Amino acid sequence: MDINLIQAQIEADLSNANSPQALEELRIKYLGRKGLIAELTGSIPALAAEQRGSFGKEVNALKNRLLNLLNEKEKSLAGDSLKPGNADVDIGMPGIAPELGTVHPITRIIGEISTVFNHMGFCVLEGPEVETEHNNFTGLNIPLEHPSRDAFDTFYLKNYTNFLLRSHTSPVQVRTMKKHKPPLAIVVPGRVYRPDAVDASHLFMFHQIEGFLVDENVRFSDLKGILSFFLKSVFSSDIKMRFRPHFFPFTEPSAEVDISCLICKGKGCSACGRKGWLEILGAGMIHPNVFKQVDYDPKKYTGFAFGMGIERIAMLKYGINDIRLFFENDLRFLKQF
Repeated sequence: MDINLIQAQIEADLSNANSPQALEELRIKYLGRKGLIAELTGSIPALAAEQRGSFGKEVNALKNRLLNLLNEKEKSLAGDSLKPGNADVDIGMPGIAPELGTVHPITRIIGEISTVFNHMGFCVLEGPEVETEHNNFTGLNIPLEHPSRDAFDTFYLKNYTNFLLRSHTSPVQVRTMKKHKPPLAIVVPGRVYRPDAVDASHLFMFHQIEGFLVDENVRFSDLKGILSFFLKSVFSSDIKMRFRPHFFPFTEPSAEVDISCLICKGKGCSACGRKGWLEILGAGMIHPNVFKQVDYDPKKYTGFAFGMGIERIAMLKYGINDIRLFFENDLRFLKQF
């Protein structure tokens, strides 16, 4: 066979190929398993020994030439399809820009809170959302008769004795103290579950962040200093803070912590019920009974703990009046953050 004649025929066929379909047909015709190149390669063993080497080189050169021509023709057809009038696509139309997501406000607040406490030497830990009754209640000095342990106030797992969906992130405090000795400085963000009726300020699932510090000679004044720095970092250096006596089974003494209203600056308005104060979190010194549950010596170690709802922080910080907005996936709301 005359290789030069075959190459001339290939070039002629390619010049007449005006569509991707025609180009694919030529590719099969020449490069397919039963194509011309395969036929030429298969004829080599029938040639005289002295002709095989030179003919094989010519066939390889033809194949490489064909591949280059096919690639060039393919690029040419692709370029022609983009020219006005040669395709169904109007290249003058604007493209479809992909929408960029934003960080969810709850995730944003968790990151902001964690960063503040990181700067004060706290580590961030996470824990399981399915907990034991001991870690969620008993280990935190919450007695069996406490209302929160009732089935109406806690999601217990059916067919799994003593397991439940955690009602706060405090069980991580028990888990951590069982594994490690003081000093400890930990914050624990995460989802928690309580069978509350859904309304503008309650959900059956929400986020909470627990924090605790344990060491020798930890005092209530240390708690006040830590929380003062935290609240002024998250909200404003202008806010005031106050502690009101309260009761929590796992802390003693215990307190509710308020900040001056962000809107009226403590003067009293509809947002704060004319009181000038907004309730923000609960805190206190860790109860000695909690230390006994984890084999800490309450005469040697002291510590404090605090907990807050992250949605509550976000609602106050961003002026949001309905907690349900965080979880309705309404882009008109989420795009504001």
